[in-house]
Amino acid sequence: MASASYSELIIYNPKANIFKYWLHYKQPSAVDARRDIATVSSWLAPIVWEGTFDPTLIDNVYKPKNLTIATTVFVVGKYMIFLKDFLESAEAHYFVGYRVHYYIFTDQPEAIPNVKLGEERKLIVLKVPSSNRWQDISMGRMAALEKLTESELDNKADYIFCFDVDAKFYARWSVETLSHLVAVIHPWYYNYPREQFTNERRPESEAFIPADEGDFYYAGGAFGGTVQEVHDLTKTCTEKQSIDRAKSIEALWHDESHLNKYFLYNKPSKLLSPEYLWRDINAGSNEVKVIRFTSVAKNMAEVRPNA
Repeated sequence: MASASYSELIIYNPKANIFKYWLHYKQPSAVDARRDIATVSSWLAPIVWEGTFDPTLIDNVYKPKNLTIATTVFVVGKYMIFLKDFLESAEAHYFVGYRVHYYIFTDQPEAIPNVKLGEERKLIVLKVPSSNRWQDISMGRMAALEKLTESELDNKADYIFCFDVDAKFYARWSVETLSHLVAVIHPWYYNYPREQFTNERRPESEAFIPADEGDFYYAGGAFGGTVQEVHDLTKTCTEKQSIDRAKSIEALWHDESHLNKYFLYNKPSKLLSPEYLWRDINAGSNEVKVIRFTSVAKNMAEVRPNA
């Protein structure tokens, strides 16, 4: 989408004591669009890429709604080293100009870095236990998010996004991502056949997906939606993990495996392209024109307790 030219016109009617407001911009086209990527899924969910939305126009649509965006990260053990960069980059690129409440789940409340936040943006720290297994930390997220969305966020947020903390924002992530249930297409598998997805293939697991099923492979490092939809998602994943645990089964990719099973039968209403969770800021792609959010390169053995 070409950059539009805007003009704003405000007329005041003194008799009625009202303002009339117009935003003039280039007319959208139903045929002039990117042709190198899919922009809608087979169930008619939009797939958001650079060039598929007009940021100025969409901000004008959402600004009057006075939204609150809850944002969660889990910062346990040595992952504290990533929090400062995550928050500082979020303040530069993530829902800039909107009300954002960061919920930091951590076993080290005293180590939270001091990061200057913008107007109407605040940080809430929630204590969680530490663990000797990174797998338990990963899977424990769903239970913690279920509790958060069930009680703490009641009437306090309109939407929620859940992120891995070992990542940074590099470009706009804003209201173009909002919808009832939002999934991010995994950057490693966005152009792979479903048979090569790393879904859980053991039928005895609640996360089981046969090799001939699946739409996209979704990243566990970013997902969101309305508070109610994310509550339903995390509640279901927590229940399925508990069933697996009772059978001494651990899904291949833990909470991400259960997330993919949930999205298979509860289709996301909006999909975010790999721009919204890339694998490496230095890795290129013909389709990915903008890297908005990317995992940080790291030595897993140094940050995971049992890697």
